[in-house]
Amino acid sequence: MRKLEGYISSAANPRVKEWAKLLDRKYREREGKFLLEGVHLVKEALDARWSLEVVAFDEGSEVADQFASYMDEVEEAEHGPSWVPVSPDVIAKCSGTETPQPIFAVALKRPPERDALFGEDRALVAVLDGVQDPGNVGTIVRSAAACGATAVVLGKGTADLYNPKTIRATMGALFHVPVLEADLSELLPEARQNGAAVAGTSLQSSRSCYDYDFRGRGVWLVFGNEGSGMSACVSELVDDNLIIPMSGRAESLNVAMAATVLLFEAQRQRLG
Repeated sequence: MRKLEGYISSAANPRVKEWAKLLDRKYREREGKFLLEGVHLVKEALDARWSLEVVAFDEGSEVADQFASYMDEVEEAEHGPSWVPVSPDVIAKCSGTETPQPIFAVALKRPPERDALFGEDRALVAVLDGVQDPGNVGTIVRSAAACGATAVVLGKGTADLYNPKTIRATMGALFHVPVLEADLSELLPEARQNGAAVAGTSLQSSRSCYDYDFRGRGVWLVFGNEGSGMSACVSELVDDNLIIPMSGRAESLNVAMAATVLLFEAQRQRLG
């Protein structure tokens, strides 16, 4: 049985202070760690065998009952997280929400998997160019995982994947699709050199996404900033601009919605 550590009651405890610092991006980047908040995300991480350092839970709640099977797993001493009972004050200190759930985990970042980008002949890659809203970024990661995309690439100006808001929006999908940060001015030409098509979205385009061929080769779909679209330098690296036809009255779609439509159109064609 996984050893349970001693109860921590004070939010001023040195370990708690270290955990709480992970709410800050600079500290996350320095330590290579991030926080997972809530029952669903912690279970998703455990089921995916993601490296977790600590799982802290409110001892006064019944949440531990939901994780009894995980705590009872027989593992080697050096593997698996430490399970730490804590007070509600500790939970609140390490949460980015006003009404925190009674459990969180400290997770370890994984190194970028560049092989995922060029290891498949018909890769489907979602590329984010300056998508600033964490909710949009998390939703696109979730859609990419759901349709079996090869990877998601976060370009300059895009919200941090490990922002608590982004992670919540992924609903655990970040454990099921590789997500990398990269300089798009370098990576997109490399994708083209490897035979992939690079396509973007534009309201000025006349080419319907439903007329585009997603089947013949790898496709990298680029989605730009919520207000200004793709940056000028990235636009120059796009082979085709696509539009999502709309028969009703709306100026445009939210970037996460547009990404979902295109990713699932690619899936439809490839499975059809």
